[in-house]
Amino acid sequence: MSRQPKLEFVTPTATPEEAAAIVAAIAQFRIDTAPAPLPSSSQLARDPWQRAALLEGTGREPDAPSPWGDPHPWS
Repeated sequence: MSRQPKLEFVTPTATPEEAAAIVAAIAQFRIDTAPAPLPSSSQLARDPWQRAALLEGTGREPDAPSPWGDPHPWS
C-alpha cells in the first residue's frame, strides 16, 4: 500500500495525455526528492572498533557503561 496520496490533474484545457504527463512528472518529482529511508536496525548496530575508539578518546573504561546507549558493558 502506497503512503503517497493519489495525484489527479483536473483542468478543462489539457488533453488526457497532457494531464497524464503532468501527473507522472509530479509523481516522479516526489519520488526523486523524498527523504532517504531510515537504516535498518542491523545497520544501526555500533561497530566494536568505533566503540573502542570512542571509549579511548573520552578516557572511559571498556567495562563501564557508556553514554552511547549500550544496554550493558562490553568486555
